[in-house]
Amino acid sequence: MKVVCNGSAELNCWKRKGDIVDKTILLKNASLLTEDAKCVQNQNLYVRDGKILKILDASKDSGEIPAEETIDCSRYYVSPGIANLHAHTAMNIFKGIAEDVTADAWFNEMIWPYESKMTDEDIYTGTLLGIAEMLNNGVTVFADHYFGEEQVLRAVKETGIRGDLAPTLFGASSDFPERMAKVREFITEHREDSDRVAFHMGPHANYTCPGDTLGQIVDAARDMKLPIHLHVSEEDVQVEKAREETGLTPFGILDRAGGFDCPVLVGHGLWIEEEDLKFLKEDTWFAFCPKTYLKLASGKGGFFDYYKSLNFGFGTDGAASSNTLNPVEQARLFALLGKYQDRDSSKYAAEEIWKHLMSGHRAFPFGTGRIAEGAPADLVIWDLYQPDTFPVYSPISAILYSSSSRNVRYTMVGGDFLKYDGKLGIDERELMERAVSLQKALLARGKGKAEIFY
Repeated sequence: MKVVCNGSAELNCWKRKGDIVDKTILLKNASLLTEDAKCVQNQNLYVRDGKILKILDASKDSGEIPAEETIDCSRYYVSPGIANLHAHTAMNIFKGIAEDVTADAWFNEMIWPYESKMTDEDIYTGTLLGIAEMLNNGVTVFADHYFGEEQVLRAVKETGIRGDLAPTLFGASSDFPERMAKVREFITEHREDSDRVAFHMGPHANYTCPGDTLGQIVDAARDMKLPIHLHVSEEDVQVEKAREETGLTPFGILDRAGGFDCPVLVGHGLWIEEEDLKFLKEDTWFAFCPKTYLKLASGKGGFFDYYKSLNFGFGTDGAASSNTLNPVEQARLFALLGKYQDRDSSKYAAEEIWKHLMSGHRAFPFGTGRIAEGAPADLVIWDLYQPDTFPVYSPISAILYSSSSRNVRYTMVGGDFLKYDGKLGIDERELMERAVSLQKALLARGKGKAEIFY
């Protein structure tokens, strides 16, 4: 596939293997790791038309279903794909640019000034970099929260991953009315484009959407029958400032704006308090991103105290704060932090964490995250016969505590292999060369002046 970056020279940066929707694929003699943390061995799993067609005991399979391609999975484990519930994918272009600084400096002195001078090509290539990294780690669906949504959508469509886009809205921005109209028009135009694309309305946060602007965004979401995706209670200073100014926590401000009348995807929520629990609904989901909290010294917060009462999965945040886009790593850190803080090594068991890693799919409308006949064929084939994970006593523990991208042998989305036999369907060298060129241009331009402040 040839990709043109804003009229520049063609970049041969994505070559999907499949796109043959009627092809039948047999994953033979596989051990299936289900969403509820069970391992079912010696299974034949058939894929056709982008879905799981049939699951049969390999010893009883009569071979009546013809397959155009067979992959011997006798040494592999097959699981649902991994969901990334919160990402700023284009920020892969900023990976490592703002290290060892305070959260205040990270936002106000580094990231937002650099973002103010981003080009479409930065966003497009940064998103491609992020998607390549996610596919390498077995991610099949992600929730993106960023601006430059045209370029994000372009990268999603060209790569074949599932993407749920929340074009970012800053209510404090001087062009908020125009931006709001543009986002509504964009979503209306593209919401039926593909069964691999969905949308949230994306207010950035209560503190960047002051006055009635948060309510305006919520009203638009209700009018368009869309969920919302925003940052809530990331830092204790945000909670303190909100309470000083309004007498409410950020969750209370969202409730006052009518936000919980919609399905809500909460980015972070680290500093949730007991009084906030009453606002949450069955369709309120949390994207927990512990690596960012460690990097920015965000503190313990209340999430670990109340997590059993919450619907949550794992996000990666942006690579400028989290450095990697691997939800398995985030789940690993959550489990280890929980054990450490509670001083109880028997808690946060691997099977429990795996279930949360899988349940994050329910925050999306795609019906993914299941190994069942008729479910979308969004799958990861794991090779745990590697030095980092072998010997295997528990495959789920091996994945959670020992695995890396090298253990992801295949990544399949809708029956289409986007990573095949250990190799991405991408010309990585060309993509890196493009990124190097953009990095040099970005540094040469330097920082601009951000209109929004943290």
